[in-house]
Amino acid sequence: MAVESKTAIFAAIGGNLAIAIMKFTAAAFTGSSAMLSEGIHSLVDTGNGGLLLLGIHKSKQPADATHPFGYGKELYFWSLIVAVLIFGVGGGISIYEGIIHLIHPSPLEDPFWSYIVLGLALVFEGVVLVVAFKAFQVLKGEEQDIWQAIKTSKDPTTFTVLFEDAAAMLGLIFAFLGIFLAHYFDNPYLDGVASVLIGVMLASVAVFLAYESKGLLVGEGTDPQTLESIRKLAEAEPGVKKVISPLTMYFGPHTILLTVDIEFDEKLSAMEVEDAVDRLEKSIRSEYPDIKHIYIEAGAISASGREAVSQN
Repeated sequence: MAVESKTAIFAAIGGNLAIAIMKFTAAAFTGSSAMLSEGIHSLVDTGNGGLLLLGIHKSKQPADATHPFGYGKELYFWSLIVAVLIFGVGGGISIYEGIIHLIHPSPLEDPFWSYIVLGLALVFEGVVLVVAFKAFQVLKGEEQDIWQAIKTSKDPTTFTVLFEDAAAMLGLIFAFLGIFLAHYFDNPYLDGVASVLIGVMLASVAVFLAYESKGLLVGEGTDPQTLESIRKLAEAEPGVKKVISPLTMYFGPHTILLTVDIEFDEKLSAMEVEDAVDRLEKSIRSEYPDIKHIYIEAGAISASGREAVSQN
């Protein structure tokens, strides 16, 4: 797990906790539905940061008899839980609060403290967003744009924190507009509308994060370019006649399982095939350090042995 990811998470936890306290205080003084929704949003984000840290910790547990490939997918599971909480708690409660405010509107108090809190929250969230974006940039590299990096990333913490912080900034804008317009037009319904919009925005972000985490949890493989490169490495090995179906699966951001069927020249002995398999494993690991487990099934060898299988 990259240091940048954990730094972004710690920054998000600290910032969101401070912001949540300020928002709830302002909501208590002003009676703003949008401000209350924002307080809930920040509180949920604080808890989500803790769940991501829990996922990072659990994913580092060593492999054992019940989990021979390790616990790397713990990170994907807890990232999915974070998405569910954003949807159910953050989005759901915000929409509910907004609807209640629309059904039973109440006049807003002096918005002064709401504006102060929103201004401070924008500063805090801006700092946290910059930290998260810098961490994402380091992991993204220069060859991909943001959307490509999100789609290809196998570490959900890198984009989950970024999306949470971006959603928080957008939520603050909705809250400010809701409070300002509600007072300007003397229409408390607009405050409730802002709360509903915040909830819908959070639910949309949650659906996207859940979709990405689900793909990793059920088992994603490497990109086609990597598979083609592995095929070429195998075909370059002397005595290899055919490479069949290289298959991969991520068991964590930096733990990949590779299985591949290879047909060798019938003239090779079993010992020669084993030596070729060993050389190929070293070549693959040298080129792709994240491939931790390699299973090569070798067929079509001489009468001295019908099949050789390498498992690491």
